[in-house]
Amino acid sequence: MSREVVDERTDRLTIDSPAIGGVRSVWVMRPTAWKKGSSGWRALYMLHGCCAGGAWDWLKTGEVERMTADLDAVVIVPEGGPMGWYTDWHDGPAWEAFHMTELPALIEPMYGVGGRRAVVGYSMGGFGAFGYAARHPGMFEAAASLSGVLDIRNDVEGFSAFLRSHGVDSEDVWGDPSGWAADNPADQVARLKGVRLYVSSGNGDPGPLDARTGVARSDSEAGIMRQNETFAEAAEKAGLTITKDFYGDGTHTWPYWIRSFRHALPILLPHD
Repeated sequence: MSREVVDERTDRLTIDSPAIGGVRSVWVMRPTAWKKGSSGWRALYMLHGCCAGGAWDWLKTGEVERMTADLDAVVIVPEGGPMGWYTDWHDGPAWEAFHMTELPALIEPMYGVGGRRAVVGYSMGGFGAFGYAARHPGMFEAAASLSGVLDIRNDVEGFSAFLRSHGVDSEDVWGDPSGWAADNPADQVARLKGVRLYVSSGNGDPGPLDARTGVARSDSEAGIMRQNETFAEAAEKAGLTITKDFYGDGTHTWPYWIRSFRHALPILLPHD
């Protein structure tokens, strides 16, 4: 592992991962009050979306850095692959092992992280945040999904076609669709009991922040909204603690995810 200092708060770690079978980057932002040798910090894991960009997308505008500067948390932003889907593939890389086993063992002792963690993700990363929290009980106190893919079984044929259009066979990732429920957040709500949950989504129509995006309509966000409603209904029936932010007009774009992240922060990292 090597470390590059990006700025006064941010390090870029380059890790040769046995689980992935190659080198991947992880960005770590220290809290303003952090000092070498300090300990007991909370950790906030931030998971990115699919298709283009990557972990650095969370950091490139500087907004996340500003919003997290005064929190008592070490912010960990790992690469998850353009179409990694935060899963140990049936035939391919073990992204979950990289994020949930290798990274905590390597990074948390370096930065004095204690035993308290939260996780947030947008789009594909929302799927990862809720999936990781469900499959690793006790690891996360809170999880937030911002326009997250929360029901991959909602339209198996359409979702599989979407993955194929990006060069990925869905069966390489999750195997036969008959077994997808094990990785599907909407089917795993019972395993999220005790985790504070925040879920947000728009309806795909242009909203108040779209003067900056230029997006006229977002069919992907409309489909994700239906998935989020299915998840929320299942979570409420299971008696989970969930904060819903279904804000109406809004597209699958960054201004809404940044706004939702700001709203989610008190749930992810409440003042004790």
